[in-house]
Amino acid sequence: MSVRASIDSLQWESDFFQRSTAKLNFTGENSNIILAYQMDKFDIVQAKVTASETGLIDDLASMGFSFVEGEIDFAITIGTENAYLKAGLTAADNIVTAQVDDIPALKQAAASVFSKSRFRAPWYNEGDSGRFYALWIEKSVLGTFDHTCLLVKDASGIILGFVSLRHLDADTARIGLLAKVPEATGQGVGRKLMSAAFDWCVQHQKRQLNVATQISNVAALNLYSRSGAAIASTAYWLYRGQHDSI
Repeated sequence: MSVRASIDSLQWESDFFQRSTAKLNFTGENSNIILAYQMDKFDIVQAKVTASETGLIDDLASMGFSFVEGEIDFAITIGTENAYLKAGLTAADNIVTAQVDDIPALKQAAASVFSKSRFRAPWYNEGDSGRFYALWIEKSVLGTFDHTCLLVKDASGIILGFVSLRHLDADTARIGLLAKVPEATGQGVGRKLMSAAFDWCVQHQKRQLNVATQISNVAALNLYSRSGAAIASTAYWLYRGQHDSI
């Protein structure tokens, strides 16, 4: 069995996770017929496949790929009336841009909240997922990955939740990470974060806000749906890995 793709080495992930990692690119100009043995030199080979491409998914399964997680990408139109998000914030809510001093608390929260993701066993070590997302939120505060990070804080300045945002182009932005801290329950923090992200897009004259989440995250799926987001695409992540060495 074979597929047509290119094998793109993921050097940053290889260094970070200490596992030689690559990803199949099905749309690149350098696509060729790929046989299973050509991927044997990598500890992990990732493939992200549109959910409707069932034939390709079957082919990958026959080459040793396993299902890891499903992903849904949402899009929210900016500039239209959004009653749910408009009412999400009040004058009493404290929305601020994260600063360097906030990084330790944010890293701790991200490591806890995002401990379960596609960076999971048997392909990755316990703790790898939290470590990855802790670094992500740090880089977002510094503006070296996502471009900014907004916080919801309580009256005493304690962080209740965070949302990172990235400019994609003049009209479009994407949410990178969005989460309430584990201790902040029953306070509508998710809605406040979505409202803050929506307002940020208005201020920056964006027309669309994108956000993706894994299909197992029911709370996020419900939040984005209530926020007026429409499903833009669905996909599956599959991995081929050397399980015995992991």
